[in-house]
Amino acid sequence: MENNKPIGIFDSGIGGTSIWAAIHQLLPNEKTIYLADSKNAPYGQKSKAEIIALSIKNVELLLKMDCKLIVVACNTATTNAIQELRAKYNVPFIGIEPAIKPAATNSKTQTIGILATQGTLNSELFHKTTEKFQDTKIIEQVGHGLVQLIESGNINSPEMTQLLHSYLDPMIEANIDYLVLGCSHYPYLIPQIKKILPASIQIIDSGEAVAKQTRNVLQEKAGFATNEKSEALFYTNSNPKVLSEILGNKYKILEKDF
Repeated sequence: MENNKPIGIFDSGIGGTSIWAAIHQLLPNEKTIYLADSKNAPYGQKSKAEIIALSIKNVELLLKMDCKLIVVACNTATTNAIQELRAKYNVPFIGIEPAIKPAATNSKTQTIGILATQGTLNSELFHKTTEKFQDTKIIEQVGHGLVQLIESGNINSPEMTQLLHSYLDPMIEANIDYLVLGCSHYPYLIPQIKKILPASIQIIDSGEAVAKQTRNVLQEKAGFATNEKSEALFYTNSNPKVLSEILGNKYKILEKDF
């Protein structure tokens, strides 16, 4: 049955598993295939042309695996490549972009912070989004080095704590009341970020919103699975150990050159 085809998900590494987890929780009967393109992480430092080429490579592989819907679980790939992907392929795409709207709409101090990659902050889509909220001061911060530390399994390292302080302390001083995480890797840093931020500052990531949008698109276009038991496949083109640890060693990780 067409409905029982898998949902494809890709990211520039392991970060998009935060999106996968939200989708899996909301739609437990759906088969999923996840591509961790860790060999090319982070996408945020690459040119738009490189990001589009990498995104096409990932999509081609997921389509060969017969995916009915593709989630671009990477802010940088979404903001730089999703228009091209939608124009090129006849399959529904769901993207992920920084959740600026809820932060700006609900901010009492009219000052919000966004921690994201260079590729996301420089993108045309991001600028179009921020232009809608002229009355809100948006403090943009590139998370240099964060993705590399996560990908190498150094989430709780002193270097990570030092980097986070250097990025977040100025935002605290500027009186933000919302912090938007603009990279799918960053939800894995929430425990550390909470130690740095005052309790009054709310943290927003896009996982739940993407999961709900996935459900909506399945309902409208691709159809819900009738599987009684779902299957989750994870592919990585780099060291599988970190991906396995992030997933709690519960799933089989397959190494593949892509």
